Amino acid sequence: MDILNKNKNFNILLAGILSIIIGVGVARFAFTSLLPAMLDDFLSLRSAGLFASFNFVGYLSGALLSIFIKDINTKVKLFRLGILLSILTTVLLATTTDETLWFISRVMAGFGSAMVLIVGSAITMVKLNYEDKTKAMGIHFTGIGFAIAISELISQYVLYHGTWADAWMVLAIFAFILSFYSMYILSFDKEIKKDAPKHKLSFSIFTPYVILLILAYFTEGVGFVVQGTFLPDIINSLEGLDGYGSLGWLIVGIAGIPSSIIWMRLAHRHGSINIIIIAMILQVIGILIPAFTNNIYFNLFIGVLYGSTFIGLVALFMNLGGQLAGKNPVVLMGAMTAAYGIGQVGAPLYSVVLIEYFGNYNSTLYLTAGIVCIGVLFLFWARKLQNMITRAKTNR
Repeated sequence: MDILNKNKNFNILLAGILSIIIGVGVARFAFTSLLPAMLDDFLSLRSAGLFASFNFVGYLSGALLSIFIKDINTKVKLFRLGILLSILTTVLLATTTDETLWFISRVMAGFGSAMVLIVGSAITMVKLNYEDKTKAMGIHFTGIGFAIAISELISQYVLYHGTWADAWMVLAIFAFILSFYSMYILSFDKEIKKDAPKHKLSFSIFTPYVILLILAYFTEGVGFVVQGTFLPDIINSLEGLDGYGSLGWLIVGIAGIPSSIIWMRLAHRHGSINIIIIAMILQVIGILIPAFTNNIYFNLFIGVLYGSTFIGLVALFMNLGGQLAGKNPVVLMGAMTAAYGIGQVGAPLYSVVLIEYFGNYNSTLYLTAGIVCIGVLFLFWARKLQNMITRAKTNR
């Protein structure tokens, strides 16, 4: 059957998207979908923040590990491990409320997500048979938008008929069904495995320009995680908007589906740095909206701004990292995601402290927006360095 052809571009992209739905949708963003229901039942806001932070500790450890993966066979094995961890940790959330087990589960789920997103994206990039893979990788990263929208729809449907625990179990079964195709397609035939190239690990790529990009991606990790963890509850906490959080989160997913393709095309025309700057400025606007107004339309528009920008920024940064790193894309992609992960670990912790102290999300939103603005300044600096290097080469 053609759909089972491991080397067909359509099948590779489909398998990549399905894997992101498992590793990012079920193992990560379903927690955001189900958070309001869990907060109403047994979970405290402090525990929710700690669980989010622990999840990103696992993600960070996976990102760091990915830097040192050279062998394609190892990549495939760790990708499959990530898929399995994403499923098993979801089953655990469905079957217990023991907080110690939940902490362990969130760490392991974070590690699994990193293996699926970083290593899985690297495998996808290697397997795709295009001369210019930029547009194709834009399609691949639409999986993040599908992951949010599909996990949200499943979660809300099950919540309507049952409990949050039921939703976790349905999500686990759904992920289990999808996993077979992804693990089959995103692997290599025996002949290709024997000839799998091993590229020498080199850190010479880490120039001042690249370091500034990594620092900017760290601030984007902070900007991403506050809304990525609390957005439904942020909207629900505003006067007159209780119950609209799930709609806002669904909009995030829907807006995110085409965003990576649009941003990647814009980057191709106008330069990655320029487009990343614009996307981060739009994200700052979205972060600040609920601190200034409880207007329903503005606050649902947050979903558009957040979904389109954070998914597009992941695609832009990861693709740029892959291009700059050349034959070993996972090195720089892993380093950038590690920086992103450090921002993700810290942001839920300061968020919980500020929310508990002030009794609302405003101070958290102000601080987060300020940090992302610093990232924009890093990017302006990086662009200036890039222009100086280009002029120097031209004048030779």
